Amino acid sequence: MKTRRKFITLLGGAAAWPLVARAQQALVPVVGFLDPTSSDAEAERLRAFRQGLKDSGYVDGENVAIEYRWAENQAERLPALAAELVRRQVAVIATRSAGVFAAKAATSTIPIVFMLSEDPVRLDLVKSLARPGGNLTGVNFFSTELAAKRLELLRELVPGAARVAVLVNPANAMRAEATVKDVQAAAGAMGLQIQVIRASTSSEINAAFATFAREPPDALFVGTDPFFSSRRVQLILLTTRYGLPTTYSGRHYPEIGGLMSYGSNAADASRQVGVYVGRILKGAKPADLPVVQSSKFELVINAETARLLGLTVPPSLLGIADEVIE
Repeated sequence: MKTRRKFITLLGGAAAWPLVARAQQALVPVVGFLDPTSSDAEAERLRAFRQGLKDSGYVDGENVAIEYRWAENQAERLPALAAELVRRQVAVIATRSAGVFAAKAATSTIPIVFMLSEDPVRLDLVKSLARPGGNLTGVNFFSTELAAKRLELLRELVPGAARVAVLVNPANAMRAEATVKDVQAAAGAMGLQIQVIRASTSSEINAAFATFAREPPDALFVGTDPFFSSRRVQLILLTTRYGLPTTYSGRHYPEIGGLMSYGSNAADASRQVGVYVGRILKGAKPADLPVVQSSKFELVINAETARLLGLTVPPSLLGIADEVIE
């Protein structure tokens, strides 16, 4: 009988193990990651985000779990995906671009950490940069505001340019309008003509470039947009085919063959989002965490692409470039 009692005790203990494991799992905080694009398009940014979490003491799969929701470049899916994360009762939501507005509409209580190129105060997302005051905070990395500088650098590399096409995504209307407004203002001051091209799908990008065969611009300005980042290989192949000098918003373009980029370091911004998520998991309130303003801007030039386009990079640009890719 003693042997049988011992066996029953052991069996009871074994049965309890799944309950213990589930209880331990429940103690692990869950972070919601909401993104307008896809995981394969944003691998570098994801690594930087996880590094930021790690810098704060959190490792995915060990003491934190990340629930990913990808809209796959379909902005209309973002509200439903944000609602899923709210129902999942995540501890905090990390998001960017149009995902910020979807998350804000879905919850007024779950902390939201954003990465945004527009002014979050002007967009009524926070009360002030120093004291956000609500459930949102994050990183503001000024991309649309850099339009004038990007155009100036492009003109320096292509001094003969008189007409510049500007590619924007109409599905991201607020950003597209801000980009067109900023570029038009800068172009007017520089005596440049602007042609606005709109594309929100892969086929629309192809169609936009097909118009260049009939009436080619002297250069192309690609607007800052997650969709364009996800289609960067397509864009670079097309600009190469049409021999079009192009300026982009981030180094992930010239790293794979784009001509030049000027803007904030998106990977560093993503890392900072991860750091803020970690701080919130430790008890910090988003209302008290100031919006971080990215102050590091970098100019990256692909010299090999310049040569293929018959361009000579002037010493003035070589001297200020953060990186020249040979």
